[in-house]
Amino acid sequence: MPESLFPESPSDTFTTIQGVLDRITFQNEENGYTVARLLGATKDKELITVVGFLSGVPVGSTLSLTGTWINDSRYGKQFKLQNYKIVKPNTINGIERYLGSGLIKGIGPAYAARIVGRFGLKTLDVLENDPDRLNEIAGLGRTRVASIKKAWQEQREIHRVMVFLQSHGISATYAVKIYKTYGRKALAVVKSNPYQLAEDIWGVGFRIADSIALSLGVPANDPRRARAGLLFALDESAGEGHCFLPRDKLLGQAVYLLKLTGKSEQFPEQENLYSDPGLIEEQIKSLLADDKIAVDGENIALTPIYYAEKGVAAKLLELSNGRPEHTVANVDQAVAWASNKLRLDLAPEQAEAVKMGLSQKVSVITGGPGTGKSTILKALLLILAQKGIVVKLAAPTGRAAKRLSEACGREAKTIHRLMEYDGSIRTFKRNRENPLEADMVIIDESSMMDITLSNSLLKAIADKAALVLVGDVDQLPSVGPGNVLKDIINSGRISITRLHTVFRQGPGSLISFNAARINRGEFLELLPDYEGNKDFYCIFRDEAEEIEKEILSLCSHRLKKRYNFDPVRDIQILTPMRKGIIGTENLNLRLQKTLNPKAAQRDDPQRRLLAGDKVMQVRNNYDKEVFNGDQGIVSSVDSEEESVEVTFDGRKVLYESADLAELVLAYAITVHKSQGSEFPCVIIPLHTTHYPLLQRNLIYTAVTRGKNLVILVGSKKAINIAIRNDRVVKRYTMLKERLQAGLHSLC
Repeated sequence: MPESLFPESPSDTFTTIQGVLDRITFQNEENGYTVARLLGATKDKELITVVGFLSGVPVGSTLSLTGTWINDSRYGKQFKLQNYKIVKPNTINGIERYLGSGLIKGIGPAYAARIVGRFGLKTLDVLENDPDRLNEIAGLGRTRVASIKKAWQEQREIHRVMVFLQSHGISATYAVKIYKTYGRKALAVVKSNPYQLAEDIWGVGFRIADSIALSLGVPANDPRRARAGLLFALDESAGEGHCFLPRDKLLGQAVYLLKLTGKSEQFPEQENLYSDPGLIEEQIKSLLADDKIAVDGENIALTPIYYAEKGVAAKLLELSNGRPEHTVANVDQAVAWASNKLRLDLAPEQAEAVKMGLSQKVSVITGGPGTGKSTILKALLLILAQKGIVVKLAAPTGRAAKRLSEACGREAKTIHRLMEYDGSIRTFKRNRENPLEADMVIIDESSMMDITLSNSLLKAIADKAALVLVGDVDQLPSVGPGNVLKDIINSGRISITRLHTVFRQGPGSLISFNAARINRGEFLELLPDYEGNKDFYCIFRDEAEEIEKEILSLCSHRLKKRYNFDPVRDIQILTPMRKGIIGTENLNLRLQKTLNPKAAQRDDPQRRLLAGDKVMQVRNNYDKEVFNGDQGIVSSVDSEEESVEVTFDGRKVLYESADLAELVLAYAITVHKSQGSEFPCVIIPLHTTHYPLLQRNLIYTAVTRGKNLVILVGSKKAINIAIRNDRVVKRYTMLKERLQAGLHSLC
């Protein structure tokens, strides 16, 4: 056994060391970059700091690491990892720790001790060659033994994929996803066409697939690479809200992308490979022939988005050209009756909105917070119920649907539940052939609907039915492609009621008052701290570190003491960005340590989610019926099964280890992810480091999420910039133009 693994001085020469992974000090969950402590296999059991990409390796694993020694100016000698492999431990303690680390689903520390106690140094050989002997251990049970056998085999396959990927410079983060998608065919798929990963696996984008392909020797001018680059550029643009890209913009993005990812010391000739975009033009023709894209003049779109936009325009025009079958004879009398029944004196604009909903096949009601949208819906629903007209209520998210239900006193569903989404076949049961059984469909928070969801919904609305869209057009647009509500309003083809007068929260409320001022580009009416009796405050701090400190103080005790807010359930941090000191990533880690007592007691440094954590779903999971932006509380964590149970609005949902990437901590979320939600207390950090996102509609959306209290924490300069910046990033959409052109343009 060597005396020491530390060299006398750093060296560029690659060397190999071995030891046991003692703890994870830091890990970037996106790319797997890790700072870890390794218990060296030396006489003195030295603790070595290791830096590099080491994702998916549980604490307790015995590792063989190849890399170089460096001398960091702040942290001293470190081992910079190039690649690694997991080595089977050869001591009783090492085997027990290895098995109990969570590596094998079904074996935690307790079962690991019992298994090693029975088989000793032969434990790993038993698992490898004769796993049925696990039945000799009392209490394991046949079901658990079968689960362990399956998990052991899976782990072997995953390890093969992991070793292969890391040998080509790819983080092991994606090994489990790749194996789950392709099973035993994983390596064959990766080797034959790495670009397939980008199409099949969520989280594996073009750049990762391209890195694998280039390292495998795929030529930089391979047509598959150009094809994948084009699809990636269009997919990225859809993620930014575009329904298409102009041809010249798509070509420019593809050329830039293929040059950028193609550059490397290994392939220096790729620098100018795409100065002539001829190959890209060829692949545009190929994608068009394969129906992967659609070309409309100089615009190029992904085929599903292209037909979704055309479908939305066509159905809206068809509906709006008709008259409701279930009409109300005297709308003025009906509105007066409803007003009397509800003991409300409807304002003229509210009364007009109700009349419009009763007389038009398609109508839009838009206005800011507190302008009476819920009151209008109550009156409308009361009249329709009296006439026996069947109405369905829905909203894009679970939280928005719950708010709608509470406001109207009627059942409201998410659009996906209303449309009866079938996860087994990944489609809606309600469609053109099987429309919704409703005379009227009312959709709240319709600014959140993207073009593809809008198309699916409209297909399911019967020709005889009416549609009412309710929303705030001044909020941020949908996360997905399109600008549906704004385009409908701007087309001038659909009946619109704009609400301006603020009724909610009383005359003393500053939330609605300041929201209106933001919309007009006027500075806020402010109170200097949160110690008064108002519902809107600013705490001015110029440095990001000071803003972070203020937020932690507010959440940990000050707001609970004064307002009796539950720090986890009632307080929501809404920040423009994910990165930086006051981005979601850092704030979530700091708030988890501050607000969750279990964070200080965690026994596994790799376990990022703990019972009691507030979490958010970050992609639509139709099988679990949990959707992008849904929030819940972790109710339990099973370290033996590597699973987490989350409660969403009273419904418990189980997440296996492979699904956990879909969950993130949600003490702090981006403003975009808050759309459709309302929180008792909202804290909004704003700093000049957020400059790219300091826009009027962003701060307006954040402020309007607060129900009882809004606190801005930041610099006056940043707040001023956000309010004055009304330049909204243009989205490439054609819905407005298609609606204005009329039905003849859709043939």
